[in-house]
Amino acid sequence: MALSRDAILGASDIKTREVDVPEWGGSVFIKGMTGAERDNFEASNRDGSGGQKLTNVRARFLARCIVNEGGTRIFADADAAALGKKSSAAIDRLWDVATELNGTSPEAQADMEGNSETDETEGGADSPSQ
Repeated sequence: MALSRDAILGASDIKTREVDVPEWGGSVFIKGMTGAERDNFEASNRDGSGGQKLTNVRARFLARCIVNEGGTRIFADADAAALGKKSSAAIDRLWDVATELNGTSPEAQADMEGNSETDETEGGADSPSQ
């Protein structure tokens, strides 16, 4: 069944997950980004020479994904430097969840590549008729 415009725009498709952070004595909520938020983050990672700015990238990403119970960001972009000084174990744990929710984890990338290869090799919808 094909979805209508209203069904697509009305779908609740941004996932949030609560993650225990024992290093900090509690838990935080990690939210997946919207398409526009992700594009904005990726654009902020480009340097003037066409490369990527990877310094403190995990904390900069997490500053955009850590939210309160209502889904509102609790960190500003400017807080990323301070967040990056926190426990690497905590940051890694949160990074894993954030990249999973945002489809940027190695597993999610492999799944997308695998689905792409399957469509092309098994006569998927985008392959030409023979």
